[in-house]
Amino acid sequence: MKEISLPKASQLTSPNPVTLVCTQKPDGATNVATVSWWTYLSFNPYMIAFAMAKTSYSGEMLRNSGKVVLTVPGSKLADIVLACGSTSGRNTDKVSQFNIELTDLENSAIKIPCHSKVAIVCRLKEYHEAGDHYLYICNVEKVYGDDSEAALFAWNGYTKIHPIQ
Repeated sequence: MKEISLPKASQLTSPNPVTLVCTQKPDGATNVATVSWWTYLSFNPYMIAFAMAKTSYSGEMLRNSGKVVLTVPGSKLADIVLACGSTSGRNTDKVSQFNIELTDLENSAIKIPCHSKVAIVCRLKEYHEAGDHYLYICNVEKVYGDDSEAALFAWNGYTKIHPIQ
């Protein structure tokens, strides 16, 4: 073995699951951001965690409201995943700009993109500084799924987004 960079390691460990983090803006609109690192933490009680840059607008919205929905995007959302990951919701209405069709979830004010395979409705438990990111630890309130959708994964160090074939 030879020493490599962490970004190179991310290429070697592909594929990696991706999610769309859905938060609610102060005006009630949905903001959508791409997150490439998340994990299940506990099944009793249900808990997940994910990391976002400290400068993330979605992270700010989560810290303000305490509410978030993580979705596992289906294959029809591949272009949206890339676009949402390279644009800030602070200055852009991503839903309008990228023509994201949203749907309601029962008992959630936050809408999610249509063609999501899984939606995990959460309440923020705590967050911690992790270098240039915050690690968000969330209690899971509800989980929804659609077996007909093919989940997207990040390939080759997050340069390509498509399902496992």
